[in-house]
Amino acid sequence: MTQVKFGDTQVDVKGTFPQPGDTASPFTLTGQDLEDVQLSDFSGQRKVLSIVPSVDTGTCAMSTRKFNERAAALDNTVVLVISADLPFAAARFCGAEGLESVKMLSTFRHHDEFTNSYGVGVTKRSDSRIVRASRDRAR
Repeated sequence: MTQVKFGDTQVDVKGTFPQPGDTASPFTLTGQDLEDVQLSDFSGQRKVLSIVPSVDTGTCAMSTRKFNERAAALDNTVVLVISADLPFAAARFCGAEGLESVKMLSTFRHHDEFTNSYGVGVTKRSDSRIVRASRDRAR
């Protein structure tokens, strides 16, 4: 388990982040067409993984648009934007934004397998305000 910061809040995540120079762990995710997509499907290409919680958040949407813009100029490179969004939501986002240079993949069928392997599975936020707010709502 690793701890990262989300703003000023400590967040526990499962697994360990890959380090520069590590070989990417194989994975299976879901494409916009609901078909399984494997990392090996992009064999022979350089791969850029942009792992975001959801493209429906401001920061994630902005980074996805920027990756799309820059990916268009990269030779022999595929930019994979990986999120927990349903494939339908990713397709809607790409259609609305006119994004054609990134490949959107969803963790919705293989969530734990992917998030544990890449060290991005949030297990808990160490923030008493969240616990307190949850308890207050339950009363």
